[in-house]
Amino acid sequence: MEEAVLALREALRDDSVLGEYGAPAIHRALVAQGTVAVPSVRTISRILARRGALDGRRRVRRPAPPPGWYLPAVATGEAELDSFDVIEGLKIDQGPELEVLTAMSLHGGLTGAWPTRGVTARGVVRLLERHWREVGLPGFAQFDNDTVFQGAHQHRDCISRVVRLCLSLGVTPVFAPPREQGFQAAIESFNGRWQAKVWARYHHVNLRAVQQRAAHYTRVHRERAAPRLEAAPARRPFPADWHLELQRHPQGTLIFLRRTDAHGRIALLGHPILVARQWPHRLVRAEVDLRTGKIRCYALRRRCPTEQPLLQVTPYTLPRRPFRE
Repeated sequence: MEEAVLALREALRDDSVLGEYGAPAIHRALVAQGTVAVPSVRTISRILARRGALDGRRRVRRPAPPPGWYLPAVATGEAELDSFDVIEGLKIDQGPELEVLTAMSLHGGLTGAWPTRGVTARGVVRLLERHWREVGLPGFAQFDNDTVFQGAHQHRDCISRVVRLCLSLGVTPVFAPPREQGFQAAIESFNGRWQAKVWARYHHVNLRAVQQRAAHYTRVHRERAAPRLEAAPARRPFPADWHLELQRHPQGTLIFLRRTDAHGRIALLGHPILVARQWPHRLVRAEVDLRTGKIRCYALRRRCPTEQPLLQVTPYTLPRRPFRE
């Protein structure tokens, strides 16, 4: 029977009008020939697999890149990355709507959650300062492209107060690519757990009750993650004599993770930038160095996370203008 199945497969591959010669086609052909005790489609599939008569190729499973692979210092464990996000659409019964600013460190699993009536740029600056005074400064702080974090999108060369806070403390702000999966996975996973374990489990009568429950959950979560925190990259102490000067011209480096368009271009700070025509629809890491006045674009590939060649260097100067409070 196995020989008959293999012979029929070869005949169908050459003569079938529909060009079908898989297990279902072989089964139909055997029934049409009046073969006695025709094996099932599943049995025919096992015969083809056992005799090596399958054309399909198995999917190659490649190992996942290391956490923070798009930032070499984070991937090698030399620096910590704090991710921040906002949970929206929460409403207390017969009360106000709430938003929650959340935090999650990549290596140490250091979490934070601060419920408020509305997340604003001023509020984020205040909470980040309090958080970093308590736990220390990371090497990088990652955000999505919300205007609360990045600033107004309709204006060119807009450096928000959140970015100015990071740069003044020597923390490199990183903005995840829009509509991309994986870059915010850690903080989004924590957002889901927080909503399930804190928000959905209890009946909250007011904002104060939510804040107390969130603080208690964060404290216990940090105690459980203590071994992981000890193994994480060291955090720098918060400078004692620091204060934010919003009118000071920003200095430092901003990082934008972006995907090029069909012509190998990206949009950055309101400017179109040609990265490389041979790199269309691909990921890049754009480092805006405000000290040297250059934008360096590096190629990113999950398949080869350690290979990040420089694609383009573009001159850039941030205009000197007062910050609008």
